Amino acid sequence: MPRTRLKVCCISSRAEAQLAIAHGADALGLVGTMPSGPGPIPDDLIADIARAVPPPIATFLLTSEVDPDAVVAHVRRAHVNTVQLVDDETQPDVYRALRTELPAIRIVQVIHVIDDTSIDRALTAAPHVDALLLDSGNPGAQIRELGGTGRTHNWDVSRTIVERSPVPVFLAGGLRADNIASAVAAVRPYGVDLCSGVRTNGALDAAKLDRFVTRLRATAG
Repeated sequence: MPRTRLKVCCISSRAEAQLAIAHGADALGLVGTMPSGPGPIPDDLIADIARAVPPPIATFLLTSEVDPDAVVAHVRRAHVNTVQLVDDETQPDVYRALRTELPAIRIVQVIHVIDDTSIDRALTAAPHVDALLLDSGNPGAQIRELGGTGRTHNWDVSRTIVERSPVPVFLAGGLRADNIASAVAAVRPYGVDLCSGVRTNGALDAAKLDRFVTRLRATAG
């Protein structure tokens, strides 16, 4: 099995970024303002962390903005190389604005896996983006959940999306050391994304991260 890429999300400091990179992270997630969920930090801190991350590590800005101009402005403030659109009802105008105004920026669209309708949403978005990320949020909740729930979702639906998507697919949602082998075997994603599963009291936990990475790397054996 090819090596599964690792994205460590909810990075809150340069020290956490360095810890994640030392454990083999291919990408770091930097969370902007959200209606709910863990990890949001100010845009100036996002930019400070992103500037300190060496290539070829990818820096993902998680943005809940939906207006094209607001999304473009947020990415410019963040100084990242990738934007993760956490609202899975992103309109085509957003994709067009990013491609026109920031052609070097890679676009990752989140799809919150609810049921089989998530497959159609994923395949509709895929031609416009560089990757998909399958998460377990609930955009229809009274207080919108756009990630960081710590819940798993239906991996059978995710596997179907992976099999049919023309672009790479990341898997997120409730991933931990004790379920990562099962998740990778079930879904076969290009990469995995985690936040709460490697944190203690909100802080990135080196021991949990080490256990997770050990189990993840064993899946390629």
